[in-house]
Amino acid sequence: MDYVDEAIFDGIYLLIGEDGSVLKEDGTPFTQYIWGKSWVNMRENIMNINKNTIEQLTLQHLSHLGWKHYYGKDLPVSEGEFARGDLGGVVFVEILRQAVQKLNPQLPESAVDFVVKTVTKGDIGELVGRNQAFYKLLRDGVKVEYQEDGEQKYDVARLVDFDDSANNRFVMVNQLEIKSRKGGKRIPDIIGFVNGLPLVVFELKNPLRESADLLQAFNQLQTYKDEIADLFVYNQTLVISDGLNARLGSLSADFQRFTPWKVVDEKAKSKRLDFGDELQNLLNGLMTPQKLLDYVRYFVLFERASNGALIKKIAAYHQYYGVNEAVESTVFATSEQGDKRIGVMWHTQGSGKSISMLFYAGKLLSQPELRNPTILVVTDRNDLDGQLFQTFSSGKDLIKQTPQQVEDREALRQLLSERESGGVFFTTIQKFGLDDEEDQFPVLNSRSNIIVISD
Repeated sequence: MDYVDEAIFDGIYLLIGEDGSVLKEDGTPFTQYIWGKSWVNMRENIMNINKNTIEQLTLQHLSHLGWKHYYGKDLPVSEGEFARGDLGGVVFVEILRQAVQKLNPQLPESAVDFVVKTVTKGDIGELVGRNQAFYKLLRDGVKVEYQEDGEQKYDVARLVDFDDSANNRFVMVNQLEIKSRKGGKRIPDIIGFVNGLPLVVFELKNPLRESADLLQAFNQLQTYKDEIADLFVYNQTLVISDGLNARLGSLSADFQRFTPWKVVDEKAKSKRLDFGDELQNLLNGLMTPQKLLDYVRYFVLFERASNGALIKKIAAYHQYYGVNEAVESTVFATSEQGDKRIGVMWHTQGSGKSISMLFYAGKLLSQPELRNPTILVVTDRNDLDGQLFQTFSSGKDLIKQTPQQVEDREALRQLLSERESGGVFFTTIQKFGLDDEEDQFPVLNSRSNIIVISD
């Protein structure tokens, strides 16, 4: 292998391979510092290091988390399990086919072919809209119908196993060449594939080059979105980093909406690490297979902006950890051992409280222990009730139903006394007032799975 650059790290002479690999002078891999030394010390200790070194360290870190690494230029384009048709292809079709067969063994070959074709067909249209259409297939599955023994069958084919990450294939590929619509090719730094689908894209820059900052990495992604748009039809998270600082953003986010991932594990109380450890935080805190699947399944939503544009929103770290803690607390509080008191989730102004509530409701409704709960959102002002109702209405795909506003006191009492399960409802606390002849509020329903969210 040819070496394209060199570096000195803590007095150690390093060789940078054309595939991004980093070797010491004696030919042994340079890996020990990824765990043995904080990445923040790189600024103080590196005399000369380039983006390839950062790329390789990121790949090694992801390998430790359970991803399998392949060098893009070693992968044949038109044959084998990594075949993608041509340089314009962005899905590893055979890996996808294998996953569909494995996760849906009941499907005949014709149905598997239909699923693969549905997922990989090159639709035209606005990118975020195409991304939303794919996301629904990813999260909810692909509807199929086929003949079996003369009988028409209907089924839903899974593309990933969200419940057991080990049933999926996690592959990261660096330096994968993709044909640009403007001619030539584009080469994203690292792409994370799950079952052959490119769900994560990393764009990395050199921490020592003043002109190669996070904004330049963001701008590079915008160029990719224009020239190799098909790659981003499947994308769920974008990561920009210079090896020290790192930001996470959605497909439609502007630069200001790319935010750091400040906590690795809320339960372990591993709070914010040093500023320069942002990339480690993000990798450890989100890019393990189990966490990534949970994030993609429950913490992505689409809504229309005031100008009518479709935008994609993904959770910040505090929303991800806060909602998961709240869901776990809810499951326990509503159990026989619980005291029916779930707890308080604190937000600062502008930190996305309404969206956190929507993520919380969406995940609650999927918990089998709650047996299709009824969710009641209670506020003390009509304007706030309307705002939250609009947020939930815009995100109805996430909660998989249409929310309803309760009109008056009588309707609220009827709803709570007669509803047996399900539903997302909005009301103001004033509708819980007493009738003239009452001195205390009556018990309307003793179900343990009526969840009250108060703002």
